[in-house]
Amino acid sequence: MTKHTAANWAAFTEAEPELARITEERFGAFTHHVLATLRKDGSPRTTGLEVRFLNGELWLGMMPDSLKALDLRRDPRFALQANPGEGTGMGGGDIRISGRAIEVEDAETKKAYTREVEPPEPFHLFRTELTEVVRTYVEDDTYLVVQVWRPGEPVRTLKRT
Repeated sequence: MTKHTAANWAAFTEAEPELARITEERFGAFTHHVLATLRKDGSPRTTGLEVRFLNGELWLGMMPDSLKALDLRRDPRFALQANPGEGTGMGGGDIRISGRAIEVEDAETKKAYTREVEPPEPFHLFRTELTEVVRTYVEDDTYLVVQVWRPGEPVRTLKRT
């Protein structure tokens, strides 16, 4: 099994600017997305979440002591899926991001985030370290296309009918 490193949003954007642009557009199309975390017993928990791409980072902000924040404090692994929107069109494709969420305790960083985003306070703030970005879409009404990016590797593209 290959061990993959992690990268922040800026590193992903530098490595794969087109996929990063599409990913930001997909997440920007809707306000709420789906976050998966791990409960204390290891089972999955999915919840709604707003995300921000700001200053080279993908940020996750949460209400104080929310279960998802407590999950991430205990085990930082997460998966994030862009809201697919209405119907079956999924313009831009289905996008999923996996990684680790690191809670930000630094007052200056939180203050800068608050100036930009104006979240209700108090709040938990997590910056992300990406381990994988996956985009799935249909091309020419014929092919299912899956693009997979992992830090230190080029995008791998798989097509099937």
